[in-house]
Amino acid sequence: MVSNSRSEGEENSFVEFRRKVRAAEMLSSAMERLLRELQFTGRLSVVVQNGRVLKSGYEEGYFRQPTVY
Repeated sequence: MVSNSRSEGEENSFVEFRRKVRAAEMLSSAMERLLRELQFTGRLSVVVQNGRVLKSGYEEGYFRQPTVY
């Protein structure tokens, strides 16, 4: 039961992470919290021109650590 709720929490966090990337909300403290929570090790990119975010994205580097029982 605990692992099921944990994986749901991780899934919800990853969905929120992807939403923030699409919405170009990558420079917020909430995004930093999500990255730590997901143990994200990839690259984030933001293209800014004239003070506006033109493009944002990420390169997958999201690796789950094996579960130890």
